[in-house]
Amino acid sequence: MKRRDDIAVWHEGQQVGMLWRSPSGMIGFRYHTSWIQEGGFALSRSLPINRLEYGPESSAAHRFFANLLPEGAVRERIVRDLKIPDTDFDLLLALGGECAGALSVGEMPPATSGYRRLDTDELERLIAYRGHVYTSLAERDRPRLSLAGAQDKIPVYLKDGTMYLSEGDAPSSHILKFESADFRNVILYEAFTMHLAHAVGLPVARVELKGSSQNRYLVVSRYDREVDNDGCIRRIHQEDFCQALGIDADAKYEEHGGPSFPDCLRLVQDMSTEPTTDVLLLLKWQAFNVLAGNSDGHAKNLSMLYGMDGAVRLAPFYDLVCTRAIARIDHRLALFVGGERDPGQVSRRHWEALARACDVRPGLVLDMVTDVAVGLEARLDDVFEQFARLPALQRVCHVVRTQLRRFSR
Repeated sequence: MKRRDDIAVWHEGQQVGMLWRSPSGMIGFRYHTSWIQEGGFALSRSLPINRLEYGPESSAAHRFFANLLPEGAVRERIVRDLKIPDTDFDLLLALGGECAGALSVGEMPPATSGYRRLDTDELERLIAYRGHVYTSLAERDRPRLSLAGAQDKIPVYLKDGTMYLSEGDAPSSHILKFESADFRNVILYEAFTMHLAHAVGLPVARVELKGSSQNRYLVVSRYDREVDNDGCIRRIHQEDFCQALGIDADAKYEEHGGPSFPDCLRLVQDMSTEPTTDVLLLLKWQAFNVLAGNSDGHAKNLSMLYGMDGAVRLAPFYDLVCTRAIARIDHRLALFVGGERDPGQVSRRHWEALARACDVRPGLVLDMVTDVAVGLEARLDDVFEQFARLPALQRVCHVVRTQLRRFSR
């Protein structure tokens, strides 16, 4: 098969630009002149439209598009199953038809060729094998999808309670996330933590826990999709904070050289059309992470959403998991609080230091943390009851109650 060294980028059937790779494998990007002439938007804060071309040597384009790809063991499995070279360009070529946000990467304008019903037997196989059979489908039946992250997941279209798989590059409306072979109950913990966040007033992606205790899966509504009254799906552009800041996915953690919480806050101030509201939401998200035991709140778990009305807002929160309830993983905070990485040691002085680093009044931050703590104290048992007081969730409740006692002291 002839090696491809260029590929088009599309938005709703219009060509945005062209990707190409250098002999060393680095990716460059060039905006299409018609996209600029017809008032197209910049794909990213890191790829402003006042510049036509971002060559491979700058790495800006490579970082943006590589951040659309799966990570870790999921990426390794996809490369193995699809029998393609393990390069960012080849993965985009194979998977880029259905990405996070509104962009598609492919040889021609994405053809919304329709959907086929996911029958019960096929769904059960997907659940049992955590979606692994998905990449082994015949090429003609396999949608081209690129969902970033390290969890097994597949996109589906959900209509009137029935699930459909996309054919070709048809957009999805939901994501199915599956249990991890390495970390038992992670799907249950995510569902519980997301519901807990909603209970204390955080805007989150809607999630629903499905399946049996042996084969659970999560149905996540895509906030980057809009379904009209006729059931047609429109893609909505977004970029995560690594893309907006022009950094590699490998640097999503602060201790690995990634952005700090103040860096993320300043990004929201710069990009949001309602910065005051979104800054407060971001502060509340960090307070929730510390108190609810989510140490994995990193830069790729934050995104900016480009609305149809031209507004740019902090996206609903996603991938919230009480990671401190999971053994054998790092419990240090992805984004430090006032220089402190251990969530069990975060105190008033650390929140005050964080406030000063963000140029925010310390009293406002302390009040925010207190409000989240009060909300968790009031709603924890209610959410636990919603999950039928499943024994596996006692670990999560213990983590939250321990954090609340530490904060009250």
